[in-house]
Amino acid sequence: MRLLPVLAAATLAISALTACGGGSDSSADAGSATSGTVNWWGWTPTDNATADTYIAAFNKQYPNIKVNFKLVSISDWVAALRPALASGNGPDVFDMQPGAYVSQFKSFAVDQTKLAEDALGADWKSKVAPIGISGLSADGKLTALSVGSVYAGMLWINGDIFKKYSLQPPTTLAEWQHVCEVLKQNKVGCFVQGAAQEGFDQDTLQSIANSVQPGLWTKVSTGDAKWTDPGIVKTFEIWKQLFDSGIMQPGAVGYQQYPDANNDFLTGKYGMVMMGTWYTQYATSKAMTAALGAAGVSGAKPFPILPIAFPDVAGAGNTSEMYGDADFGLAISTKAKSRAAAETFVKWMATSKEGQQAIANQLNDLPALKGVEPDFSTIQLVDAASQKDPVEQLIEKVGDVTEPREALLSADVQTGILAAATSVATGKATPADAAKTLQQAAEAAGVTFK
Repeated sequence: MRLLPVLAAATLAISALTACGGGSDSSADAGSATSGTVNWWGWTPTDNATADTYIAAFNKQYPNIKVNFKLVSISDWVAALRPALASGNGPDVFDMQPGAYVSQFKSFAVDQTKLAEDALGADWKSKVAPIGISGLSADGKLTALSVGSVYAGMLWINGDIFKKYSLQPPTTLAEWQHVCEVLKQNKVGCFVQGAAQEGFDQDTLQSIANSVQPGLWTKVSTGDAKWTDPGIVKTFEIWKQLFDSGIMQPGAVGYQQYPDANNDFLTGKYGMVMMGTWYTQYATSKAMTAALGAAGVSGAKPFPILPIAFPDVAGAGNTSEMYGDADFGLAISTKAKSRAAAETFVKWMATSKEGQQAIANQLNDLPALKGVEPDFSTIQLVDAASQKDPVEQLIEKVGDVTEPREALLSADVQTGILAAATSVATGKATPADAAKTLQQAAEAAGVTFK
């Protein structure tokens, strides 16, 4: 992702959700651990082909467990999942994202601590990425097992377009503007982003903030600094410059990242896009070909995409910092009809070397299980000569990332971030006023500031 939308409905009383969706983690009839049908709902993987690849690998070991994957669009996820889980007619397994949605759906999820211990031993926490434990835990309960992590704080470029116009990846705001000028002169869009979605606005804002003052975004997220900090005001000023200078595409505040920005980039209308490590999957011929088909481009030749560092837009000389969370975990419904089979599937996906290798080789997520890395001898990149080194360097770089992305922010604060971003972009609020309003929203949400 793949960030779930922040909806006003997310502020509904959690107690009401607990009342209708709670229940014991025990199951009257767990069923067989090696046969049955498991219904899995998710907003990610974002295409059925990737999910089918995971399921096919799983079925090599467990041929008698049928897994049905239902892809639910990001915008419909919360509205579709809540009543389904409450009714008992929903999925056996469902995606779980760190942050506000752990709180919202924890009452529907089985505690998977014992499952993790059974799979990996008493020291299981030392064998998986810690970011996947902290982000998916609540009230001493492990709501889901992390499948893998994703990171943001960088951009992707169309390698063919940059090569055609002899362009270098921009490292400063001025260089970014120059790239845009050259592309526009050649009737090619420069940079595209779905600025109507909080998650991707947050990614760009957090990247800008790291250019202004590394770590500041995390400090305001934890209450160790205020949203009215001069560095955050400066962040919103630079955000506005992206619109005023023409780096951000026309009508960006009306764009969704998926499908709008994604399709525009994949169809070659723009040379750059804000996406994170999950986009690495499209560096492969298989995924890029499937994505082009999904974008409505039949018979198109795949092109190489390359990861680049987010430019030092503040001009302060700060290197590009990245941040991330567990992309998603797999939760098991307390009302799962095939509980034992669901446990087998989740355990295989999140803790087995075979399952995690399948995850790694898709280049969609960085695997949760330590020691598992993509096998590039089996991965066909669109253009290995230009892509292999940058992709491997990206994977190596995020191995040391500790800065969180979504896990520290409540739904109300995320809503405030979107409102601040769009109000500044459209000129309805100054950066200082937007920062003040965001601070008030955070205080109203119960965040304590030092």
